[in-house]
Amino acid sequence: MAAPAGVWLAFGFSPEEAAGEPGPGPGPWRLEAGPEGISRVWPAWSYVVVETGAGLEVRSAGLRRRLPGWAEALPSETHLVLRGAAAAGAWRRAAALDGAPRDEPAWSRALPPQPRQPLPLLPGGFATPRPPFFTALPAGVRARRLVLGTEHALALGAAGEVFTWGGGRHGQLGHGLLESELQPRLVEALAGVPMQAVAAGGWHSASVSEAGDLYVWGWNESGQLALPSKALAEERARDEDAGTGSTELMPRREQQAPEDAAFISIQAFPALLDLPQDLEVSVVSCGSRHTAVVTRGGELYTWGWGKYGQLGHGNNISSDQARRVEHLVAKGLRVEEVVCGPWTTYVRVREP
Repeated sequence: MAAPAGVWLAFGFSPEEAAGEPGPGPGPWRLEAGPEGISRVWPAWSYVVVETGAGLEVRSAGLRRRLPGWAEALPSETHLVLRGAAAAGAWRRAAALDGAPRDEPAWSRALPPQPRQPLPLLPGGFATPRPPFFTALPAGVRARRLVLGTEHALALGAAGEVFTWGGGRHGQLGHGLLESELQPRLVEALAGVPMQAVAAGGWHSASVSEAGDLYVWGWNESGQLALPSKALAEERARDEDAGTGSTELMPRREQQAPEDAAFISIQAFPALLDLPQDLEVSVVSCGSRHTAVVTRGGELYTWGWGKYGQLGHGNNISSDQARRVEHLVAKGLRVEEVVCGPWTTYVRVREP
């Protein structure tokens, strides 16, 4: 069943900026949609695929192309994986941006007529938007959701358990070590706490429990775990020394000098993150080095790297604390979904 259509807003790095053209500004900007609306988005760095009532459409700077016959997308800067009713295939990015790929795919796979799980899951394994394009999953891993980071993957099991594998040098696997795992391994620290959602950033991970609790782990260099970041504290100290810092917008903890805080660069075990007012989370998504959540009350909170305005606070300041996106609250917009691209954040909202 298709996701409900709604108004989609975006903030951060735009396809126009990726093409070297002027961007739409600090945002948020509204994704253009016809009468049918937009139900889902799949962002890459320089383009985005959207699902409308008329099917899939790929959008980049000054370009919009239909992708008829396809139902889901998994984009990257080298290839675009598309899934239809009976097959999945991967095309080079340039061919995909031309719309309705006519060239021979770099990879294709016939699919049986059975209930579909969301990409990248496929029967027997999962797809990746780069070679080898398909990897089998062990028979013992019954995944209902799978997400891909830059070097790692997370799978949400049928009973709410979490498996991780791939590169682990930033603690993104959550096993307490900085080692890689070739096969899916249960995150034992989360055992007994059923999860409803998982997300993978560039080198960090997150999950949401059925009770609405948020767990984060991995790299925290840019504050993407909402834990104290030494790099951000040093950056703020330099700005203040130069007289360019802004302290009135920062919570007290963010104004501490570097020597006054216990910094966390890598969190190798899942950490339970306390949001303001003990808010419960319904949706989580991760960008390359930022994180966004939707609360059960329909509010958006973001943190991490903010150089391109992807945190939605109207500036390019990075933050190691969860902050509510006040612009959406002021407009009376209820957030229903969030999807992070590498340097961008897309949100589906309901207008009053």
